[in-house]
Amino acid sequence: MTGHTLLSEHRAAGRFFTAGGVGSFVREQGDGEAVVCLHGVPASSHLYRKVLPELAARGLRGVAFDLPGFGLAARPADFPYGPAGHGAWVAEAVDRLELERFHLVVHDYGGPVGFDVCARIPQRIRSLTILDTVLDAEQFRRPALIEFALTSGLGLLLLRALPPAVWHRAMLRIGVLDPAALTRAESDMWLELMRREDHGRAILRSAEGVEATAGASARYVEAVRALGVPKQLIWAGDDPILPPGRDGEHTRELAGAPLHLVAGRHFLQEEQPVAIAELVAQLARAATAAP
Repeated sequence: MTGHTLLSEHRAAGRFFTAGGVGSFVREQGDGEAVVCLHGVPASSHLYRKVLPELAARGLRGVAFDLPGFGLAARPADFPYGPAGHGAWVAEAVDRLELERFHLVVHDYGGPVGFDVCARIPQRIRSLTILDTVLDAEQFRRPALIEFALTSGLGLLLLRALPPAVWHRAMLRIGVLDPAALTRAESDMWLELMRREDHGRAILRSAEGVEATAGASARYVEAVRALGVPKQLIWAGDDPILPPGRDGEHTRELAGAPLHLVAGRHFLQEEQPVAIAELVAQLARAATAAP
């Protein structure tokens, strides 16, 4: 099995659609209430490939799509990359996919995107699950390598030249706790989905577009606290990018929601799909039971 083979299987498991004038790709599985799963940087809908069947097994409809500039989505040069631009596009995407109301799961960069969505269409969100991302945008600090890539101007060159073996080792250090949770072929596919035709330019522009200001923090906190729906945090206990004792606890305080710790590193969807799906399903049942 190779990364290219896995990419073909990934493409066959979903479908293409267009929202807001931008083509994208979506994977869906199951029936019942919709659960929209937003990915971060430098991921794609592929990150939720193990979570979707677990949601389906619990009577839910898992929905994961690629944000513009990521995965199999189009990467237009004139798209407003950043949480606000992506948030506006997600609001269009859920319309296009005919998702009237839905549970929302956000991770990493998908957090600020999802918080923007919470501010735009709060009446359509039935519950919110936050995975390893922060509400306090002002305090967020990018990992050193990403910061260097963005500030040095060498980001595109680094992405184009990054050897697959080096990327795999990096994923084993920061992405997963259990090496068996991510094969070399799977990490090769990650890299292929990152690069695509623009060699990762849109992903870098999205990372640059994150607004690390007090104003952004205030907007995100207000949007999440204003949601009158069940909320929770699920956090990887060994996340080296956003440690739970620092960022997890701070986000819990700001969100006013319970925090669940699971074994894993930053990309917890790779090794904890069952735990994630079970907790999301529990929250969905609580939302349904609420008056």
